[in-house]
Amino acid sequence: MSDRKGLNRQLFWLYEGHGTWPFVFRWAMLIFDMVTIVYFLWAPFEARGRTHFIVDYIIGGVILLDLLARLYIARHKHLFFMKWINWADMIVVVTMFAPLLVSNFAFLRVLRAVRAVRAFTFVKRVRVLTPFFQRHERIIDKVTNLVVFVFITAALVYALQVGRPNSNVHTYIDALYFTVTSLTTTGYGDVILEGQLGRFVAILVMVLGLSMFLQLLRAIIEPSDKVECECEDCGLLLHDRDAVHCKHCGRVMHIDTRGQV
Repeated sequence: MSDRKGLNRQLFWLYEGHGTWPFVFRWAMLIFDMVTIVYFLWAPFEARGRTHFIVDYIIGGVILLDLLARLYIARHKHLFFMKWINWADMIVVVTMFAPLLVSNFAFLRVLRAVRAVRAFTFVKRVRVLTPFFQRHERIIDKVTNLVVFVFITAALVYALQVGRPNSNVHTYIDALYFTVTSLTTTGYGDVILEGQLGRFVAILVMVLGLSMFLQLLRAIIEPSDKVECECEDCGLLLHDRDAVHCKHCGRVMHIDTRGQV
């Protein structure tokens, strides 16, 4: 951090450093994410008024500031835009401010649920303070991806099916119920999707959802011997737990680890 100056140094300390304030900041952002996730899953399916739009703008402003801060401290700007999690944030920011320019269409409400993927990134940043997250990081990552997939797909099912003739989807719970039963291949058949687009969504739920579920099982059965520690020179993310140098560029690595468990 010696080559960072002024605001860049302070922001990098908050996001990546150690101490009381970075600890408080990261947990505050994690709580913010959890609250906004609940809001995203509830608000899109209720009647929307002026209060909802005000809350949208406030949340969107916080997410935008967070995105700009992380871009500002990123050593490799091009790598920042190659990470899908950052693109997810950009999509969410657009959807939060979209009512300023266009009507609040259903597909925009669906995209807001993408914000859920941000929560796990902050959990990973405090893993050095929480040994449980360090030992089970890969499993928690897979669980998070699966849960996010379920909620986003359920929101998509709801947006596409609610109000359609002969549709069995009347509430978000109906959409969530269909998504889970399809993903687990239970398929009770009491809730089905109407139309060709509905069948296509059902196929995606079964194929992609089952694949993610199998990845979770694999992560549980085959623990990884790698840890995530991004090299500041080349950006390589995964390294051996006992690595001293980056395998790609040779930079000295300082991996905070408690050893193989």
